[in-house]
Amino acid sequence: MEDYVNMLIQEFERNADPLNAKGQKAYMKNQFDFLGIKAPIRQNIQKPFLVQTYLPAKTQLNTLVKKLWNQPYREYQYFGQELTLKYFKTFEKQDIKLLEFMITHKSWWDTTDFIAAKPVGSYLKIYPEERKTLTEKWLKSGNIWLQRTAILFQLKYKKDTDTELLSHVINSLTGSKEFFINKAIGWVLREYGKTNPQWVVEFTTKTNLGKLSSKEALRRINY
Repeated sequence: MEDYVNMLIQEFERNADPLNAKGQKAYMKNQFDFLGIKAPIRQNIQKPFLVQTYLPAKTQLNTLVKKLWNQPYREYQYFGQELTLKYFKTFEKQDIKLLEFMITHKSWWDTTDFIAAKPVGSYLKIYPEERKTLTEKWLKSGNIWLQRTAILFQLKYKKDTDTELLSHVINSLTGSKEFFINKAIGWVLREYGKTNPQWVVEFTTKTNLGKLSSKEALRRINY
């Protein structure tokens, strides 16, 4: 595992671009430092590290991800979340603790949105019996990133969306003044509107959503 991480660090740092890093940091509101590797270049660099044959053993995932999360540059967290997704077919129930760690440490929309819609979304398809318990826990946590996860984990579920649960989550957060919550509500409704626009229009009409949420929800629906 040490060799795996060290080789990744060598490749990332060899492709660092300090000028681009300044722009990336500014775009993320100076929340994180960057190496300045543009996404297409980073994806090309990391491709060999994500080949199934060369992945570290699943038993090392927790330690490996936390090691990547402790790295000072944001690109390592991006790699860590994409690495985690490679193991989704072998997710165990306790793996939700690692996903929650990723959401609640070095938190911002750029990691939360990927983790919520992809690893967490995959996890809760494997363990649907955990959905109500986890979403309730996240809603009551007071952590906006866990709350955003409760909203967004069904983002790509399409016809498999549990509208009863989605309604409960949104209604539990109605009245929030938090931009990232209201934006996520609008986003998940807009996305589900591609599958079931009638439901989204009816729900948005009868629910006291914030202006941002309502506008985003109906932005691409003609009614």
